[in-house]
Amino acid sequence: MLSPAVTSPATPTPAEEIAEALQRIGPLQGLPLEDRLWLARHGQEFVANAGDVLFEEGAPAANMILILKGEIHVRRAHGGPMALFIGRAGQMTGLLPFSRMKNYGGQGFAISPIWVLMISKEIFPDMLQAVPSMTQRVVSTLLDRVREVTRIEQQAEKLSALGKLAGNLAHELNNPASAAQSAASSLAEALAANRANRFKYVSLRLNEAQVREIEEWEETIIARGAARAGHEQNAISFIEREESIRTWLGGIHCPTPWEVAPQLAEQGVTTADLDKLREVLVGESETCITLQYFARFLRASRSVQTLAHSTARIFDLIDAVKAYSNMDRAPILEVDVPAGLDATLQMLQSRMTKVEVERDYEPGLPRINAYGGELNQVWTALIENALDALGNQGRLRIGCKLEGEMMLVEIWDTGPGIPPELQERIFEPFFTTKAPGQGLGLGLDNAMRIVRKHKGHMSVRSEPGSTCFRVRLPLDQLQAY
Repeated sequence: MLSPAVTSPATPTPAEEIAEALQRIGPLQGLPLEDRLWLARHGQEFVANAGDVLFEEGAPAANMILILKGEIHVRRAHGGPMALFIGRAGQMTGLLPFSRMKNYGGQGFAISPIWVLMISKEIFPDMLQAVPSMTQRVVSTLLDRVREVTRIEQQAEKLSALGKLAGNLAHELNNPASAAQSAASSLAEALAANRANRFKYVSLRLNEAQVREIEEWEETIIARGAARAGHEQNAISFIEREESIRTWLGGIHCPTPWEVAPQLAEQGVTTADLDKLREVLVGESETCITLQYFARFLRASRSVQTLAHSTARIFDLIDAVKAYSNMDRAPILEVDVPAGLDATLQMLQSRMTKVEVERDYEPGLPRINAYGGELNQVWTALIENALDALGNQGRLRIGCKLEGEMMLVEIWDTGPGIPPELQERIFEPFFTTKAPGQGLGLGLDNAMRIVRKHKGHMSVRSEPGSTCFRVRLPLDQLQAY
């Protein structure tokens, strides 16, 4: 069914001119003039202007379309800006003989003024009898179409996977990068403050005994802080300790108690410790300057530790990306399946803040010969599918073990389950239970194709509260390839 915008030309084009234009249709090149004249006389000539809608998504497909002039784009209503199909002058498209196409897969519209010749499916038998070579030409076009659609599907899935990977990676990198930036800023402030204070510290003219006692006092405090590292502190006790230190500093007229007190409280310093230091240093000013210098040292040290931890986390993420994508490696390699599962989980960590993850890997599992990067696409599709089912909140279990001569990977989730009537369809291309615009329906189809490429098997078992995808992969290379 064509849109009202598609009309016959005001003055029909002579059959001879249409036959001449048909010579420029790629699949019809070399077709004798009498055969082209038959098509021109039995087809229907149509024209449309740029921007006109030619047919709607889901409308019955009833014509073979020979594009004589112009360009046609076909897009899905919820498929984003990318065109599902682009038809240009010289192409044969639409419903073809032997095709199982029933409806248009998207909305078609003209990019420029178009001129087309349409052959109704009602006269396909007559056409194949009158023009015998059309059978071979149509079959070749159908094969090219299948290859192109497959390529588009794979490209769309790869772009979707890349977008998700980039989003998750950006989220994961943001936290350590922000921490490193904040630590660097704090370190610079502490160093600048101590630089301004260094002449005051030198002017104290401490004797050798005082220097030694101050060093011992500081080492005691630093060791205490190291022993407390990693232990959760009681917030109320911390506040009380900080307030007592602040009061003590006020008692010696220290001008910056707000800067010194939190750093000392973090180390577990008490007023008794401060009294001990006060005995070493005679004046109030000397004690304040020494504590200021020490507090800034503690602040700078914590900033350095934060920088080290943050940058280490960034490097860990980079290593995970390399492991996930198998960068700089041969396509076929010995793959550590549990490591691939862990790398995938790390890539999706931002979605699992409220998800309880349980890993159940059989120890001593052998490596398998496989396309590592493609297997990680399988794990990504299955784990994302589970997270979607959980609504990013629930329990996820990843299992990996040997089962005979096969490696068995199981991915369980506690989501609502898949209705029995849909379980047989979830691996179909473009079938999705997600809301329009949230999925192409290609993830599980692509995963199934990759598993089959490895001569493996994938299945699903689901009931409310328990869904499990099982992937079995052969261990031996000769079995897989």
